[in-house]
Amino acid sequence: MIGVCSRRIRRGVLAVGLAAATALAMAGPARAAYPEPGLVRGDVFVHDPTMIRAADGTYYVYSTHNGLEARSSTNRIDFSHAGSALPAGASWATAYSGDPRELWAPDVSYQGGRYLMYYSASTFGSNNSAIGLAVSDSGRPGTWRDRGRVITSSSRDDYNAIDPQLTVDAQGRWWLAFGSWWTGIKLIRIDPATGNRHSDRTIYSLARRSRDDLGIEAPHIIYRNGYYYLFTSWDLCCRGTSSTYRIMVGRSRSITGPYVDRSGRPLLSGGGTQVLASHGNRVIGPGGQSVLRDGNQDLLVYHYYDRTDGGRHKLGINYLGFDAAGWPYVW
Repeated sequence: MIGVCSRRIRRGVLAVGLAAATALAMAGPARAAYPEPGLVRGDVFVHDPTMIRAADGTYYVYSTHNGLEARSSTNRIDFSHAGSALPAGASWATAYSGDPRELWAPDVSYQGGRYLMYYSASTFGSNNSAIGLAVSDSGRPGTWRDRGRVITSSSRDDYNAIDPQLTVDAQGRWWLAFGSWWTGIKLIRIDPATGNRHSDRTIYSLARRSRDDLGIEAPHIIYRNGYYYLFTSWDLCCRGTSSTYRIMVGRSRSITGPYVDRSGRPLLSGGGTQVLASHGNRVIGPGGQSVLRDGNQDLLVYHYYDRTDGGRHKLGINYLGFDAAGWPYVW
């Protein structure tokens, strides 16, 4: 299945060979061209996607809105609407979003024999926000059980409790990255026994931008080659073909930082190396990203706006590689 799917999705990516892609990646953030998204079709209209591959081989993509919308695929190309993770939403979320089904930016992973979904509730421009947790034995839509709030924020805080992502570090400790605008990206410990916040209440700062810059949000951390890589989305989302979202990265030997970009600039001082941005005639504002390890391949999963289709928001999937210096690039 993996081999067949890999060959098929390659046909949906621009014909850039691995050697050539590596050479382009070495050029850093000034890279002139990016590959087209891999071939996907059907119901692929998503924001902030997270993708899993269930035990039976089915791919599920969960995304923002409507109780955390779900799409399914057996081949990673043809996607169909599959309901929602939480069809009735979460009653507690109304205090943050005004609607129990208006839930954002899910993150799904398989940990300790079950699937965990962290997600957020908020409104645009507000940090009266909360991150919730739901669990499932199978990862399928409609099987999720809500466990309530994990962390909240309000106007009294200098951070925003949205855009969560769970990471297990090299020592087996659980961490939740989150954050959007305000003072940037944060990290807290999670108790593996409960999935809720750890007794260590430290909030670590990982990345931020100055008041003169635009936004930073949507953190996603992976561990590869002895480094923790922190992917974020910069600038403006959700404006159709006027969106300026782009995907950035930094890395650190420690999950708590300090993270630096390719040039050595700290992410806490506004550093970041560009991984993917608007390109060609079609792809506008890629971001809201996550990374899925599928077999022996890393996949970058994101949304973008399609200029050739009225600016509709769509699912993007590309392979993610690492160049000779250990920096990620799409191909």
